[in-house]
Amino acid sequence: MSLLKNFKLPAFFVVLFLSAALFAGCGGLSEAQLAELDALRQEVKSLEAEANQLKDERAQLESEIQTINRKLAECNKQKEETRANLQKLPSDK
Repeated sequence: MSLLKNFKLPAFFVVLFLSAALFAGCGGLSEAQLAELDALRQEVKSLEAEANQLKDERAQLESEIQTINRKLAECNKQKEETRANLQKLPSDK
């Protein structure tokens, strides 16, 4: 979520600044300014898509970590049970 904010906020301010500067100037928007504004909007969309993809990947990795941790806990439980059962066996002395 913070990754998305990291990309979104600066891009928003860039677009806002350019829009304010363009509207404050006399003579309206030039073709170059419109193209630059459109390019910035496309970049924002691209960064948002990348942030969403990374967020999905992170969720998948966290899920895998949880699965591995559950398996590890089960292995440790079995190990302790085995250790306890071995101590119950009579020793051959």
